[in-house]
This record gives sequence, C-alpha cells and structure tokens, in this order.
Amino acid sequence: MTEPSTGSLRVNGATLHYEVRGRGPLLLLIPGGTGGTASFDAVADQLATEYTVAAYDPRGMSRSTLDDPEAEQRVAEHADDALRVLDLLSPGAPARVFGSSSGAIAAVHLLTARPDRVAHLVAHEPPLVEVLPDAAEHRALIARVGDTFRAQGLMPAMSVFAAGLRKDGDSAGPRAEVALPPQAAARAERTMADLPYFVGRIVPSFMSYAPDVHRLQALSDRLTLACGQDSRGELPYRPAEFLAERLGTPLVHFPGGHTGLTTHPAEFGEALLKALASGTAG
Repeated sequence: MTEPSTGSLRVNGATLHYEVRGRGPLLLLIPGGTGGTASFDAVADQLATEYTVAAYDPRGMSRSTLDDPEAEQRVAEHADDALRVLDLLSPGAPARVFGSSSGAIAAVHLLTARPDRVAHLVAHEPPLVEVLPDAAEHRALIARVGDTFRAQGLMPAMSVFAAGLRKDGDSAGPRAEVALPPQAAARAERTMADLPYFVGRIVPSFMSYAPDVHRLQALSDRLTLACGQDSRGELPYRPAEFLAERLGTPLVHFPGGHTGLTTHPAEFGEALLKALASGTAG
C-alpha cells in the first residue's frame, strides 16, 4: 500500500485529518460508520491509478477532533466539511465523490447544496430512511436505540440497531459476509472507540435527515445510487432502491453487502471505477 500524504484542515468547530494519493482529477471518499480514512486503505491504491484520491476522518472520529466533544452533529455541517476539503484540494474544478452509508448521506446533501462542486456522486447504501413509506417505523427504531444506549449502554444499543437493519422476518439477521482479513480486523478493533459517538450522535441525526428529493430529481444525471448485491431486503438497501425508482435512474449493484468495501475490496474498487467512468453500471 502506498503511503499517502497527510494534512489537517481547520473547519467550523473541528480539525479534520485527511489523506491524499495518486494523480488526476480529484475523487473524494467520504467514509461511513466509524471507519475513517482507514476504511479505504484496501482500495485507495487501485483508485489512485486514475484519480487523485482524497479521504478524511469525519469530524469527531479517529484523528478529526471536535472543539467541543459534546457538540451535536448535523448532516449539513458534515457536508460542509466535505466541501472545505474539495475547496482545498480542487479549488478550480468540481470533483467526483463517493460516499458510503452515513458518509453517503453527507454526500447527498453536498450534491443538493453545492452541485457546482460535484461532477458525479456515487452513493452506496445511504440509510435515508425518511424517504421510505414506513419511515415512522424507523423513527421508532432510532428512538429505541437511543433509549437503550442511555439506559443500558453501547452493546445493547448496538444489538437493537443491528436487529432493526435485518430483513423482514429474517431472524438470522443480515446476510453473513466473508471473514475479515487481518488488516481489516485490526482496524475494526481500533474503531470501537468511536462507536459511542457514532451511536449517540451520528445515528439519530443522520437517520432523521430527509433529503430534498425534488432537488435530487433535477440532479439525477450526476447521481449513481448503489447497493450491495447481498443486501437486498435489508434496511440500508431500501432507501437507495426507493430513490432510484423515484428518480427513474438505474440501481447499481456492488460486490458484497453493506460492508462490501471491506469484505470484497478489489471487486468493489473495480465496480466503483466503472461507475465513476460511466455514470451508471450494471
């Protein structure tokens, strides 16, 4: 793996850690969950054969510190962080953007707020549950996760959250993925420290966010909605599926499930390059 160049960027209320590899037009990677820049380690070199690849730790996670550790988190502020990174690294041209999970939610807001800065967005399984017809059920899930977190702690809250992501009637939970490679397993241990922040402040804020669907309709030629081919029926899959149908755009399937970036990195990177090159993929 090529060692990236690193830097820090002051933004409103936080200092962001970012990493850059490669040459060519800018591709900004926005991680989901608690993965940070490390979640892209297995694909960054592959993507850097065609792009200048930039990734950053979202505010409050890993090496991106908050001025106020107790500050509430907002999707619009996280999207503005992405904009500041774009302005730093590609001030004269719009950039391609990839976002995964909660990072895809921030990326969707960035596209609708500043379409002049986004040449194309690939959004992988953004859990935009407010667009779904049964959104009220998912609001109740978010409330249960928060109540459980406050009353019982992190792991019981994670169990409630995981149960809510399952396929309807699937008592076994989401489809099992392949075993994590050693590097990914070590990274998973490191990111455990960010889980309380993620469950307590990212999940309730991001999963309550309602995108401007009419705005997305007008910008649909710059948006690729993507899902894991093993995720069908699970909650993170459904909003992208719903929006693709609503917007009249193809739904692209990437290898693996919600965490395909980690479990199938080479195939995932190949699919992402194809989607970025064509705007749509099969």
